[in-house]
Amino acid sequence: MKIRMGMIGGGEGSFIGPVHRMAARLDGMIELVCGAFSSDPAVSEISGKREGLDSERIYGSWQEMLNRESTLPEDRRPHFIAIVTPNHLHYGPSKMALEAGFSVLCDKPLCMSVAEAIDLYETVQRTGRLFCLTHNYTGYPMVKRAREMVRSGELGEIRKIAVEYLQGWLYSAVENEGNRQAEWRADPERAGIAGAMADIGTHAFNLAEYVSGLEVVSLSADLHSVVPGRVLDDDGNLFLRFNNGATGTLLASQIALGEENSLSLRIYGSRGSISWHQMEPNGLTVRWPDRPMQIYRTATAFTEMGNAATLHTRIPAGHPEGFIEAFANIYRNFALHIAAEMEGTAQEASLDYPGINEGIRGMKFLEASVASTSEKSFWKNI
Repeated sequence: MKIRMGMIGGGEGSFIGPVHRMAARLDGMIELVCGAFSSDPAVSEISGKREGLDSERIYGSWQEMLNRESTLPEDRRPHFIAIVTPNHLHYGPSKMALEAGFSVLCDKPLCMSVAEAIDLYETVQRTGRLFCLTHNYTGYPMVKRAREMVRSGELGEIRKIAVEYLQGWLYSAVENEGNRQAEWRADPERAGIAGAMADIGTHAFNLAEYVSGLEVVSLSADLHSVVPGRVLDDDGNLFLRFNNGATGTLLASQIALGEENSLSLRIYGSRGSISWHQMEPNGLTVRWPDRPMQIYRTATAFTEMGNAATLHTRIPAGHPEGFIEAFANIYRNFALHIAAEMEGTAQEASLDYPGINEGIRGMKFLEASVASTSEKSFWKNI
């Protein structure tokens, strides 16, 4: 049986909507059965027909879709709803979908405030539905390998973490030139309290905590807008303190002219260190104090992949596994968890996806970063 999915957002002109749909279909486990793809009913209709949906299951609003789909028989209604909208339309659809009996997969950041995040957490607990947050960079095989190395103690005690996410596409005011992706990200009404830090800084924050297994307990932040007239931050620099005493740095910028999608993570322990770069995702560099540097490669016979990395590797060595595949690993694990819940079985691998707790962490990170900046980089607790 395929896991049935409904989608809110992601219609014509969307970047992330097609990514979600490709990722969901990659393993043949998930079927798109309905959608409210745009706030414009005509656009939603066009988008749904291009996906091959019946007209009766293409909706002009997400409220209409959730109300209608919740009345369908169990063998027709979606198992989960994917929410791929701008940030201001994460909370309302998520809450309504959960209360209508659907599990939810939602883009990050979780919502617009910590208060909304906590309310969603309580809704998840009350309804018993599953919740997935698409921090897709956690889906890469070498990220899984790095996480296993840290947690097995191979690197020793973690002492320092440096994570950065650099892009250059907002080096000028493209939001005023008809760029739809930039327009909503530069608008506080739709993006929320932060710009670059909400869009990509939350990914960097999540990756650091996911791989290290640690939590940031306090931070000192300097967020600012470089491009004249831009209200939300497009550049940020943070100092971090972790719950084991380790320190770290986090850089997130969308005005780093010339950078494409440069997400990187470095973790330094008492026995060794690792570094991973999203634009070369099949490699994990490992350094030791008493032997030569090593480069682990996805799916190679000479790399000890570990269980998690092996489970999330799809193709033979030398074939790059990238953005879509990492997204697909999140979708697959979520689908496996839904199936396991229905069958009453437990599958540990299926639990490896970001969820509501990571969403709350992300919102606390954003609020602390903005507060620290407004108070001139004073340390703020998370």
